Amino acid sequence: MYFVKRFLAMFLTVWIIATLTFIVMKFIPGDPFATDADVFPEEVLENLRAAYNLDKPVPVQYFLYMKDLVTFDLGTSIVSNTRSVNQIIGDGLPASAILGFLSMAIAIFFGVILGVIAALNHNKAIDHISMVIAIIGISIPNFILAPLLIKYFAVDWRILPVASWGTWQHTILPALALSTTPLAVVARYMRSSMLDVMNQNYMKTAEAKGLSTYRLVVQHGIRNAILPIITFIGPLFVSLITGTFVIEKIFAIPGMGRYFVDSIFNRDYPVIMGTTVFYSLILVVTLFLIDMSYRFIDPRIKLTSKGG
Repeated sequence: MYFVKRFLAMFLTVWIIATLTFIVMKFIPGDPFATDADVFPEEVLENLRAAYNLDKPVPVQYFLYMKDLVTFDLGTSIVSNTRSVNQIIGDGLPASAILGFLSMAIAIFFGVILGVIAALNHNKAIDHISMVIAIIGISIPNFILAPLLIKYFAVDWRILPVASWGTWQHTILPALALSTTPLAVVARYMRSSMLDVMNQNYMKTAEAKGLSTYRLVVQHGIRNAILPIITFIGPLFVSLITGTFVIEKIFAIPGMGRYFVDSIFNRDYPVIMGTTVFYSLILVVTLFLIDMSYRFIDPRIKLTSKGG
């Protein structure tokens, strides 16, 4: 029953986001063809508005928009009227997804290690150093870190390529720039969670029984302490993919960011609404899968609708 309720809630959430996105687009003054008023005669502009259903009443526009959304037809771009929004997402998603997955892997892997090391050396020098690194990582925005990485690793030292896309070497610098902040957040989460787990009675009992440090930390400590990090993975993944917009611009990566940013400046309603709904769908599906995975990660967790 819990599975069914969460599944239905997922679609309800996407519908609400799609509706709010449509409403916001309608509150923006003007229309996408306002800049073409001096180029095309009014008859041509009216035909263009009719082609995108902009000449119809708002309720009718909403009905047609939701009907197309149900059939996964996100419409046709106003700027690139020969390409559908589905094609634009299909072209830009692979680069953004690769960058997002790699950044998430770096953030989780090194963040967990840094947090565990800090927790095992609580109030020691290495703990303070780890947290200083984490604070620096949170404090420096990726759009400031990215040019620094380009300057040293690409321009001065010529270790890695930049401003291109195609090989695994091209993913390193943007992934590092994108993963720094979430890595620091994961490290702080993991340190706090690990300290809490290490102070539990069952951990002290296992240590008193002579369990090796490796088994104590890896098999018991990390497994229980990592649960808050798993909760964080869903929003982290979506934030990394959407966060690639600025990084993609800096590193000239042909991802979703370029299309989304251009669509905002060009008032390309279908692309704005399509990408927004697509990203919201990724988020709710990811959160749904994470909720379902709790039972497999920790058998003690029971998924019921009672109490959430």
